[in-house]
Amino acid sequence: MKQHEAVIKIMEQNGGFATLGYLNQQVLKVPCVEWKTKTPFASIRRIVQDKKFFFKIKPGLWALLSYKNKLSPEIFTMDIVPKLKQELFNHSYYQGLLVEIGKLKKYEAFVPNQDKNKKFLGKTLGEISSPENFYQFGYDHIVRKAKTVDVCWFNVRKMPSVLFEVEHSTDIQNSLLKFTELQDYNVNFFIVADKVRKNEYTSKLDLNVFMPIKTRVQFINYDKLSEWHTKTFEIINLENNLIFSSA
Repeated sequence: MKQHEAVIKIMEQNGGFATLGYLNQQVLKVPCVEWKTKTPFASIRRIVQDKKFFFKIKPGLWALLSYKNKLSPEIFTMDIVPKLKQELFNHSYYQGLLVEIGKLKKYEAFVPNQDKNKKFLGKTLGEISSPENFYQFGYDHIVRKAKTVDVCWFNVRKMPSVLFEVEHSTDIQNSLLKFTELQDYNVNFFIVADKVRKNEYTSKLDLNVFMPIKTRVQFINYDKLSEWHTKTFEIINLENNLIFSSA
């Protein structure tokens, strides 16, 4: 079997689409494929850019051309889908990437209760996020605020470690205010948004009210998030192979 056929096979098994991270995890398991390279993940990235077979849906997400008219709206939001629904699908997609990264990095990843039924690549966010109840790590009013954050990563001590707000179209300032409420905890904060909103983020963070958290907040755009998602899968794959090889 040729390399691009292995990628096609995994995509077909997954409904005609896949994140690059998922492909990195699954394609090398396909039997009877010779890679003959020290950089198979780079080969997979090159293969999905072959427009004869694949097309890019959004950062980190690719699909088979032969499935283009078969994909559900939350996977491939065509122009006939209302703009508001497109934004909701995009928002939950990036939430899902963050949940998957967190789980790979051994965190428990939570999303707000009202988001658990939202779709992420054929599943719901509730299916892929932590099944536990949100941890009561502090005063009620602080925990209530944390529960509204788009994605929360908790460490093994059941304490919040990294918080993410996905700002597809809403006000970045509101997310920064949430983070300010949690400034007394040893937490890192991320605003996730399109790169065109970086200047808006910077100007809001420069407000005096956000001085206590200014050095703890980072901006990550969608392309960088998808790259982080992909690279995390690559690292986990390599680590697993190293452990298996040394056993």
